[in-house]
Amino acid sequence: MSATSNFQQLANFIWSVADLLRGPYRPPQYERVMLPLTVLRRFDAVLALSKEAVLKRHAELSSKGIPNID
Repeated sequence: MSATSNFQQLANFIWSVADLLRGPYRPPQYERVMLPLTVLRRFDAVLALSKEAVLKRHAELSSKGIPNID
């Protein structure tokens, strides 16, 4: 399977999910919803490997009372 074919399958999948989610939104509002959801999912996938370490560090800093640790 070529990279172009794989990309096209992924794009088709994303649009099929978008079609399912679009229901309550009018067409002009559609892009306002799909792009943020796609970006959030990508962040989730990219950061998955470090999630445990980040949560552990957040708990450590929170327990020390450090303000504005975000």
